[in-house]
This record gives sequence, structure tokens and C-alpha cells, in this order.
Amino acid sequence: MLRVEGLSGGYGDVQILWDVNLEIEEGGITALVGANGVGKTTLIRTLAGALTPYTGRIVYGGKDITKVSQSKRAAMGIMMVPEGRQLYSGLPVEDNLVMGAYVRRDRKAVKKDLEWVYAILPRLKERRKQLAGTLSGGEAQMCAVGRGLMAAPRVLLLDELSLGLAPVMVDTLIAVLKDIQSKKKISILLVDQDVQVALGIAEKGYVFVHGHVEISGDSKSLLENPEIQKAYLGI
Repeated sequence: MLRVEGLSGGYGDVQILWDVNLEIEEGGITALVGANGVGKTTLIRTLAGALTPYTGRIVYGGKDITKVSQSKRAAMGIMMVPEGRQLYSGLPVEDNLVMGAYVRRDRKAVKKDLEWVYAILPRLKERRKQLAGTLSGGEAQMCAVGRGLMAAPRVLLLDELSLGLAPVMVDTLIAVLKDIQSKKKISILLVDQDVQVALGIAEKGYVFVHGHVEISGDSKSLLENPEIQKAYLGI
């Protein structure tokens, strides 16, 4: 679905990414894990089109999209849920959700998808008229995920889904991801510091260290890897 080949990039003269290679498989959940500050967010922003890579290429559905803008990538079905939610705090929840569909022109389908988002995230329906800035951290993350889904994505890039959330809220969001992945066949890249959460839901994983992929493989094997257990799980 989405393939990265020899990608290097960063911010101006500061290089963060070094020869990154990875694949997001169609209809699956892929995890990208690693400590804070190793370049995970830089990579996901580059995939979404917010940053232009120095070298390498990004291939989506067999097409090179390395130089395609972020708005066009969104219209093509690549949507990022950013770290920190980045909601419009002064607007109601429903307005924030509908903003996720800004690239769409199929109004009837947008309305149908809004009802679907409310069905899988019923807390948002209860809060639909409430200002986004008054939501709890977990509710705000639900709203950010719901906004991403309103774009009708084929690839959903989730940056730090579990950051700062209570375990019960993380469990709720993980259940939602499993549901949308199985029913909608959306390809998901889950980027998270919580190795156990991310690899626990994904079929395939990549461990990111200092701007490059250190190790990759199926998630079960990665979780059983002694080096990963020692570095990330305290075992």
C-alpha cells in the first residue's frame, strides 16, 4: 500500500532520517516503535507530506508520491492523526470531526461517515456540541482519531496514540482500531513509544533508533526479542 525507499530527511540543515526503508501493508496494522526523540514524528510527517525528504522516495499504490503535496495526499487517502491531537479548541466536537472531511465532496457519504464515527466512538456523540478544548485527554484523542476517519482514509498514520492516556482509554482506542481495520480494511501505521501496546495490535513492526530502522519483523518475534525486551519492556 505504502512503501518507503532509502528515505532521508529532516528540518533544513538538521538531518533526522537516515536511509529509511519500510512498508505499510494493505489492510494491515504496522507498528513503528522507539524512544522519544529518535525521529518517528519526523518520518510520519514526511509520509503525510508535511515535510519534503532530502533523498529517497515514497510509493503509494505503485505511484511515486514523493513530491505530492499534503493536501493532495489527503485527497488520495493518506491521513495523519498528529501527536498532541491539534484540535480546534474553540469549536464544538462535531465541527472538528467534519473538518476531517475537508477534501471530500460526497456530502451524503460524509454524513453517513459521521454517524459511523459516532457509532464506534459513542462518547463523541454525547459530546458533539461541547467545545473541543473542554474534553479530557482521552476524549480529545478520540476526537482526533474520528477526525482522521472522516477523511475516508485508505492509509491512517497515527502518531503517539497512547501518549498521556489512562490504560482503560488506550484499551478503548485499540479496540476501535481493530474494528475499523477489520471492517473498513484501512491500512494503519501506529507510531508509539509504548512498544507493548503498538506491537500487541500490529502484525508487523519496525524499531526506530536514531533516525533509521534498527530491526523489523513480525510483531510476535519482535516482542520476544531479548534486546527489545531489555531496552523497552524492562525484562
